[in-house]
Amino acid sequence: MVDKTKVKPHGPLLGAHMSIAGGVGNALLAGKKVDCDAIQIFTKSSRQWAAKPLGGEEIEQFKINQKETGITSVVAHDSYLLNLGSPDSGLRKRSVAAFIDEIERCEVLSVTNLIAHPGAHVGAGEVEGIKTIAKSLDEIHQACPRYKTKVTLEITAGQGSNLGYRFAQIGAIIDATKESDRLRVCFDTEHAFAAGYDIRTQDGYERTFAEFDEAIGLDRLAAFHLNDSK
Repeated sequence: MVDKTKVKPHGPLLGAHMSIAGGVGNALLAGKKVDCDAIQIFTKSSRQWAAKPLGGEEIEQFKINQKETGITSVVAHDSYLLNLGSPDSGLRKRSVAAFIDEIERCEVLSVTNLIAHPGAHVGAGEVEGIKTIAKSLDEIHQACPRYKTKVTLEITAGQGSNLGYRFAQIGAIIDATKESDRLRVCFDTEHAFAAGYDIRTQDGYERTFAEFDEAIGLDRLAAFHLNDSK
């Protein structure tokens, strides 16, 4: 039971990424121990392509633990192996299939958002990379009709050929995706700062989010990753 006297006032939900070792439901128990309002999880190993399906008992335990901990806001992050923007058709198709599996896992757990790095063009160029990512997202949406879980594109730092380090790139991906109303965005403070968005001052913060609103729209902002940066 949730002790209503300990429920925090309405406001931003603060939490952390929690391990799913021993079962996805354990992440909720770990989050409760450190007073999380919300948690992020991997629905499977982040460094493996395949994983056994979530069992009925594991899904049920997850939902029971949600009720007992009161942590109803859960987001997930996709595998680091995926590249929805790959010009290699084999890798792209494998990434799309793996992503569909992940969004299906989120859906059965009622996880609201699956956070993902948009993808890397690997030399094909920004324009082609954006087209490829949008094509991959279209295939994912088509395979998962009426799903409630939202694909949530994360701001990146711009290392290598990774796309998503400029707000305009995220906006272009959204515009090029057919069911764009199903897309949301995660703002990573470390990535954005490394990409050149100076959020150290009030003025810098306001300029950054004015640009975000113009290129993407604040209504799409679903989550923050609050990380420090050198």
